[in-house]
Amino acid sequence: MRALLVVNPAATTTSARTRDVLIHALASEMKLEAVTTGYRGHARDLARRAAESDDVELVVALGGDGTVNEVVNGLLHRGPDPDRLPHLAVVPGGSTNVFARALGLPNDAVEATGALLDALREKRDRTVGLGLAAGTPGTEDESVPARWFTFCAGFGFDAGVIGRVEQQRERGKRSTHALYIRQAVRQFLGEPRRGRGAITLERPGHDPVHDLSLSIVCNTSPWTYLGNRPVYASPGASFDTALDVLALSRLTTASVARAATQLLTSSPERGPHGKHAVSLHDLTDFALHSKVPLPFQMDGDHLGLRSSVTFTGVRRALRVIV
Repeated sequence: MRALLVVNPAATTTSARTRDVLIHALASEMKLEAVTTGYRGHARDLARRAAESDDVELVVALGGDGTVNEVVNGLLHRGPDPDRLPHLAVVPGGSTNVFARALGLPNDAVEATGALLDALREKRDRTVGLGLAAGTPGTEDESVPARWFTFCAGFGFDAGVIGRVEQQRERGKRSTHALYIRQAVRQFLGEPRRGRGAITLERPGHDPVHDLSLSIVCNTSPWTYLGNRPVYASPGASFDTALDVLALSRLTTASVARAATQLLTSSPERGPHGKHAVSLHDLTDFALHSKVPLPFQMDGDHLGLRSSVTFTGVRRALRVIV
């Protein structure tokens, strides 16, 4: 087997020595080309070249969820074709590693490499669905190119939190769960639209849902992790279905406290609920519009402000080694 290993040297939970050990372990089982990324978007470019080649059978992403997202977008730059495209494998190296853990992989890079080698020997893989987000035709965002996401997207509050965290990381702060919690509190205190939201959800064949303050789009469950604790925003979300949505119609102190408590105590059977929570399951096509530009994120990557985003849930988009 010929494989490409895409290595993010800035991965927060692996050292250079650990990465060398992992590379040697993988190279002992396959014809491996290891490339270290040097700029934002490099992983996408490498995966795109692998998808266009005739002999690369596997692309391994060594890094966090951002690296995985870039690799997926490179592999699918011409659309999904799980029977033709190289398989994807993931060795987690980030701080949260939602996609890898949702697949059932160990959160330790060394253990995950061992599991990957076992899966290759036993020819274990699965086909997963993915989400696709693009600018909505007829809006000011219609020229925004489509982009795939593996586990979640957010429009509004949670994307604002991620934007704040990225600003702190650029100033030298470490990506920790405490940092996310602090920035969530600051985002809430600075939120100008707590009482009445600006977001409208539209889907074919249904009445629009107006005045939403927060919207989280999930492609799998859990939504994220706090340390080793899984957090379920949409417990029914799955790689085998389309997309799920959790939205809140109010961001008052009481409603946010209730939703936060429900998230922290969530389970695979029950997520946030109540009169201010909107939960929708297995949506193939829908759009989120806002009266004012709002922060937007995909797979934990802040993408700036958007006024409208169209989502598509694509089943059987990519084959993954598990």
